[in-house]
Amino acid sequence: MTEKAKIILPDGQSFDFPVLTGSEHEKGIDISSLRKLTGYITLDPGFVNTGSCESSITFLDGEKGVLRYRGYPIEELAEKSSFIEVAYLLINGELPKKDQLENFTNRINLNSMIHEDMRHFFEGFSQNSHPMVILSAMISSLSAYYAEASGKASIENLEINSARLIAKISTIAAFSHKKSVGQPFVYPRDELSYSANFLNMMFSVPAESYELDPVIEQSLELLLILHADHEQNCSTSTVRVVGSSMANVYASVSSGILALWGPLHGGANQQVVEMLQQIHEDKAGISKYIEKAKNQDSSFRLMGFGHRVYKNFDPRAKILKVACDKLLNKLGTNDPLLEIALELEETALTDDYFIERKLYPTLDFYTGIMYRAIGIPLNMFTVMFALGRVPGWIAQWKEMHEDPKQKIARPRQLFTGHTRRSYTTITERH
Repeated sequence: MTEKAKIILPDGQSFDFPVLTGSEHEKGIDISSLRKLTGYITLDPGFVNTGSCESSITFLDGEKGVLRYRGYPIEELAEKSSFIEVAYLLINGELPKKDQLENFTNRINLNSMIHEDMRHFFEGFSQNSHPMVILSAMISSLSAYYAEASGKASIENLEINSARLIAKISTIAAFSHKKSVGQPFVYPRDELSYSANFLNMMFSVPAESYELDPVIEQSLELLLILHADHEQNCSTSTVRVVGSSMANVYASVSSGILALWGPLHGGANQQVVEMLQQIHEDKAGISKYIEKAKNQDSSFRLMGFGHRVYKNFDPRAKILKVACDKLLNKLGTNDPLLEIALELEETALTDDYFIERKLYPTLDFYTGIMYRAIGIPLNMFTVMFALGRVPGWIAQWKEMHEDPKQKIARPRQLFTGHTRRSYTTITERH
């Protein structure tokens, strides 16, 4: 027998709505017929209590600190998998067999170049343009180069469009960095792994050889895996909303990039480094800022501590803590900002104030430290987030179009403006 939830209206009328149960025993009330039956809507600012879809891609339990892609714990994928394999898993639902992974990798390698005409697009941006602006514009413009990118053809040809997106966003991201520092573009090399290829395009220059550091390559691979998907967050929801209008996958991902750009979303790791810079320049030590963070009347907030969803230790942060220590030990860096970060981490993990409130270091805290150690410029931090998130966006876009219940996104509102009033001419207005 289907469970029901009862809603009783102020006039005494009552209505039953089906209670749905997810595969991990989460509960949801199906109110899709609420307005039709009652004339009422629900009001849920930020959609924090609203399920916009049913999904089989990513499971997240914030209370228990659990994250799984397609059923696989993030801890196992981080230890045993590669970013390209995780991308295949998210998009196709299963881990690839050997030949499937080889074919997927080859498709990505063969599509890593962008059309040579697109090089000229970079000339239209000023040198100080934010890389996320360039990235979004360039990804959207890919639609113009592929006939199979529009409408239903975008869905039917998603296999090749997926490979193109994953391949070309890496090249475009690296080119946007080269544009900002005035260096010549470095073309992709098919013989390199995905992460190694990106690092080479980012940091190599014609005047000297560039030696790829395996620890840095492994660190980047891990960062991309941990960013690959995170359920129905702001940017993922944006991709689904835009895609629901039948906008193609390139336009939809481009919109996700812009949503991710916001400082409350993908820009959080950049805010971590800016906070560390503020503490360093003050020369007062971290104790001053720890006390300010504890003071509710203070406007100061410790960036990178405490997560909106995770009420336990972010499982991705646990993985990155180990990787961060390994990376810093290998590089032997003497960066004062990294030293401040490690002091903050130790304090937060031992101070009762933070422990009681479960204000643990988040993914953003460690990614900020690691990107800085690798040499990624501050304005590229959010781009790195987008680079990892593309497979998740593609998977979500694909799932949405395969859902027979999918409709164009069209939220309702509770109108609070003026009731009807009559127009007055400009001479009559006072």
